[in-house]
Amino acid sequence: MADPRAPASPPDVILHASCVAIAGRGLLIAGASGRGKSALALQMMALGAELVSDDRVMLHRAGDAILASAPPAITGLIEARGLGLLQTQPAGPTPVFALLDLDRDEPDRLPQPRQSDLLGRSVTLLYRVDAPHFPAALVHYLRTGQRTI
Repeated sequence: MADPRAPASPPDVILHASCVAIAGRGLLIAGASGRGKSALALQMMALGAELVSDDRVMLHRAGDAILASAPPAITGLIEARGLGLLQTQPAGPTPVFALLDLDRDEPDRLPQPRQSDLLGRSVTLLYRVDAPHFPAALVHYLRTGQRTI
């Protein structure tokens, strides 16, 4: 049966990024090649996240939401450096809840909220934190959908 949320039209944009989802909230993971997008997605998947897409993410505007989905050729596949492509049950199209920029390091211990424009919609913008707890913190953030400053 077709996913009723599946976009009927071509994507508005395809990004070099990865996307995972928890509780219907998508985290779009962006950054240059080799920055660890797939590695972070795998770490989050080990903690309960679902893969939306790895390496390429299709984005569609759908009302007030931006839906992330996988191109058909790579649906359910994620690269594990040193092992190859791994197959998983993918999440369907998922609303983007936040954008994580792996090219920028978070300088603040308690950062103020940031926003980024994504296809004309405002989404939460997060920067990379180089710490072992970061994947778990992201999973918790997506589960609850909030943080306190």
